Amino acid sequence: MTGWKLKPARDLGLPPAERLRSHGREAGLVGTLLQGSWRRLVRLYMAAMHRLTVSGRENLPAPPFVIVANHASHLDALAVGAALRGPAARRAHALAAGDTFFTSHAMAAFAAYAINALPVWRRRTRPKDLVTLRARLEEDGLVFILFPEGTRSRDGSMAAFQPGLGAFVAGSAVPVVPCWLEGAHEAWPPQRRWPRPGRLHLHIGPPLTFADTPQDREGWTQVAQRCEAAVRALAPPPAS
Repeated sequence: MTGWKLKPARDLGLPPAERLRSHGREAGLVGTLLQGSWRRLVRLYMAAMHRLTVSGRENLPAPPFVIVANHASHLDALAVGAALRGPAARRAHALAAGDTFFTSHAMAAFAAYAINALPVWRRRTRPKDLVTLRARLEEDGLVFILFPEGTRSRDGSMAAFQPGLGAFVAGSAVPVVPCWLEGAHEAWPPQRRWPRPGRLHLHIGPPLTFADTPQDREGWTQVAQRCEAAVRALAPPPAS
């Protein structure tokens, strides 16, 4: 057999607390079992409480790819993750705000081992962090779930996408899949402490590619604008 190489885990040797917040974190046996159990629970919850339906699942490519969607609720990442199947579900990482989900050891453990989130630190994300995440996306065949608005909408309307999304895909063959999640703001708006029952529907659009887009600030802006337009195009027309 040729071509086989033993690669040490990316988080090998890190202290437990640092490992939870590391962009190189790998699940391991315990983490894989916990995440599998969590995925089953979330799917049951989404079916029972929110009657989640999905259209356009055939548009999802094989990993690696990036999912981008509107962001109006804490239900968003759960619903998008619940729509994935097979290797895409097992390799999916939501990129979550570090200053919200990784501030305490307990919260970081939940985010890391249950929802398999990776932290993005608002206002202090370093260039080398983006390089590490891009390398993991491509080399490890991952799926990133991103909400490029940067924060949840307070009124359900979608804000402009931030250009940081482009750092992951500009000049790369990794596709970006636009999605629109309908009903999440009504079910769990930011002003409510807990969600309420309400139907959710995830619209999945055709993937976009940015292999010819320059890996610079101008290119990042182009990526954000194209992805934003694709997501908006999936939104259902307002009720008359």
